[in-house]
Amino acid sequence: MRWSSRIGVGAGVGLGALVGVGWAGLKVEPAPFPPHREHTGPLESTPIPDDLPPPVARYFSATAGNRLPRIGSAVVTGQAQLRLFGLTFPSRVRFTHLVGQGYRHYIESTWFGYPIVKVNEWYLDGRARMELPFGVVANEPKADMAANLNLWGEAIWFPSAFVDRRVRWEAVDDATARLIVPFEPSEDSLMVRFDGATGLIQWMEAMRYRDAKDEAKIPWRFESREWRTFHGLLVPSNGTIQWMDQREPWFVMSVEDVAYNVDVSQYIRSSGL
Repeated sequence: MRWSSRIGVGAGVGLGALVGVGWAGLKVEPAPFPPHREHTGPLESTPIPDDLPPPVARYFSATAGNRLPRIGSAVVTGQAQLRLFGLTFPSRVRFTHLVGQGYRHYIESTWFGYPIVKVNEWYLDGRARMELPFGVVANEPKADMAANLNLWGEAIWFPSAFVDRRVRWEAVDDATARLIVPFEPSEDSLMVRFDGATGLIQWMEAMRYRDAKDEAKIPWRFESREWRTFHGLLVPSNGTIQWMDQREPWFVMSVEDVAYNVDVSQYIRSSGL
């Protein structure tokens, strides 16, 4: 009994040390991805439409001034905290967009700064494909619908997409408007809330599927926390993504670099960095 007790205590100490080392690895931030290889050149601009709901018009004025930069592609690079399997992993991320057409998300979640989980997600030609740690999701209509909401929600980093001829705004009240976006032969929508003092977007919320096999949609929200100017355009530099049936966000992102109107025609269809 004496030796088994000592063995039990030793095993407990060893397990505790292992857990401690594991937690320490989740506190180490990874080295950031390098900026995109191409640099943003001069941006052409277009007048802001004069038929927008008042909170939308104030938002464009706050972010871009009198004219809105025309953006056809964007590469958004940053760091994130990503909750997986009940643990929060330091991560580095890159979102690549052909504005209003498709995107690719590349995410590396790390331990002691080394990637241990890699995620590749595409939404191209109207179809979503996700290479996730637990398998591949593809050819799933509900995943396509969810990805389409990502496509338009992430336009908060390149808001000229919000005046695309295929989208429209509907007034709700002095601080809220509904963004109607195309999806296949039909439409979908996001509710957008604006800060009364700054005019900036506080949050964007939509009903969307969390998993491809879900029976019902769940409220999903992007909330902006901080804003920063990149290439003359004020965009969120810190934000969260949360399923509203959960108590906290599952994704928190800080933007470090943005490149606009660069050639992503091949990069968006590749994988990895």
